[in-house]
Amino acid sequence: MEECWWLQHVSLTVVALMFMTPEASAHPDQGQKVLEEKVRQLMDWTKRDRVMRMNTAAFNHFVLEKPRNYSVIAMFTALQRFRSCAPCKLAVEEFQVLAGSWQFSSAFSNKVFFAMLDFDESPEVFKTLQVKGGPVVLHLPAKSEFTADDIYNFQVRDISAQHMFTWVDDRTGRWMGNFTTRQPVHFHYPFKLGISVALIGGLVYVLKWKRTFIFSKNFWAVLALCFVILMSSGRMWIHIRGAPFAESKTHTGQTHYIQDTYFFQYVAEMYIISLFYMCITLGMVLLSTAATSRMNIIRRKIMSVTGMCLLVIFFSWLLSLVRLKYHVYPFRILMN
Repeated sequence: MEECWWLQHVSLTVVALMFMTPEASAHPDQGQKVLEEKVRQLMDWTKRDRVMRMNTAAFNHFVLEKPRNYSVIAMFTALQRFRSCAPCKLAVEEFQVLAGSWQFSSAFSNKVFFAMLDFDESPEVFKTLQVKGGPVVLHLPAKSEFTADDIYNFQVRDISAQHMFTWVDDRTGRWMGNFTTRQPVHFHYPFKLGISVALIGGLVYVLKWKRTFIFSKNFWAVLALCFVILMSSGRMWIHIRGAPFAESKTHTGQTHYIQDTYFFQYVAEMYIISLFYMCITLGMVLLSTAATSRMNIIRRKIMSVTGMCLLVIFFSWLLSLVRLKYHVYPFRILMN
């Protein structure tokens, strides 16, 4: 409810500012000269910085004051260290990649500009637009009215430049071609092929070995457990959000399989978490079996030690993964 109120309030505020701000001059020729000078200054600024870091005065002059015949994609963030905004740093990096893709694309023109405002440098703008937190990206259109669709909120959308590109292309309609600064990663095909072959081979073996498996409680228990592990690892979230298998960072050249923010996840990360859950579950099953079975003492000891090692090691790695994504998480076992 609070988020809906915020969206509506921002929409009404920006629309009011755009239509209530007086023209620079009542004379058309004078207004045209002012517009040409603003565009020239913005183009010069863009040549130096693909993302223009504006203060309150610059934002009022280039964005809120008329005349204006260009759209502005503005990111609102908080980069000061004492703010401890981990998503802000990642969002700015992706925003820079997005702006660079626009600057070097064949469709580059003086109709779309990218700007960034920091809360500690321009608190008045945040207060005026009722931006309560960051990071948030707004599309401030040149002529059409500002709507809720002109808000790219990272709390409900993916933080990658690829997803921001789709949104900017939809809002501006000026981006020609495809987003090419990131190369797609296709390493997931061998994983899918291997899993499919293993499942089909296992099913054929079981059918040939003992067809009464369909009445086996253990079979259905394992099947249900696999489904629970897969879903609790984020499979449905990834399916809904359309997350990539992994991403190659353009500015570092490295491929990342684990996202270091708590509100986003890769497909490869889901497989890693599923493996951790499986090993933890196997360790608990071994401990339970060793405690209740009637096998000889040596085998029970081996099962107990193996189960304990699996449980401790993989649960420790799972906590380490949580701390990587949520840096203030306090708990750990054995490893950092």
